[in-house]
Amino acid sequence: MKHSIFTLGGLALAVCLISCDKAGKPAASSAPASAFRPIFNGKDLTGWYGLNPHSVMKLEGEKKDAALKKMREEFAQHWKVENGELVNIGTGPYATTEEEFGDIEFLIEYKTVAGADSGIYMRATPQVQIWDKNQVFDPAKPTRRPHLGSGGLFNNTPDTPGRDPLVVADKPFGEWNSFRIRQIGARTWVWLNDQLVVDGAPLENYPDKTQPLPAKGPIMLQTHGGEIRWRNLRVREIGAEEAKKILAEADAKK
Repeated sequence: MKHSIFTLGGLALAVCLISCDKAGKPAASSAPASAFRPIFNGKDLTGWYGLNPHSVMKLEGEKKDAALKKMREEFAQHWKVENGELVNIGTGPYATTEEEFGDIEFLIEYKTVAGADSGIYMRATPQVQIWDKNQVFDPAKPTRRPHLGSGGLFNNTPDTPGRDPLVVADKPFGEWNSFRIRQIGARTWVWLNDQLVVDGAPLENYPDKTQPLPAKGPIMLQTHGGEIRWRNLRVREIGAEEAKKILAEADAKK
């Protein structure tokens, strides 16, 4: 799949720190292909391990160490690499990068199935949500709004900016979806299939929202409820000057 960072001839466009789409909303930056590096090699699970942070949150000492060790050991029982794709059927610990990241722009593609529920944790913090948009809204669970589509910051406080996506941008099941996620400090931008769905909203540090978002942390791929496939995982680091410029221009548009 070709991204907007390429020209028709396959040549990279010049770096553009902030641009706008036709509606005047901030668009994802166009950076040269060389600025992005893969964090999944498409061959094996090197650089990744298994972790479900929620399952060890209340554990301490030897019990916590044993649980962490077990999740690392069973990681390969639940995750596999197939046709250059990172695959999970909806079970086991989450795929977690050994590397930790600060301010970045992250590209990833995914394909999932009906009924599945997944997400992307930035700095180990949940989450950029992936829904089955065809699920019927349940009035008994008013803060769960899968019909509004994927890409929102689901663990943020309900009805705050970024909690639900701005538009429904999910593709039909069987097709690949592409995320571009920009994380600068606590501020998060999300583009799903080239449509802006979160516009610079703060990512709250769930579950302890009284604490600031960590400055660095791993990327985690959450999965449960059904198969999900991931491919073309790439990042580029955002330096201090670029981060300052992006934030200043975003704030000027408020």
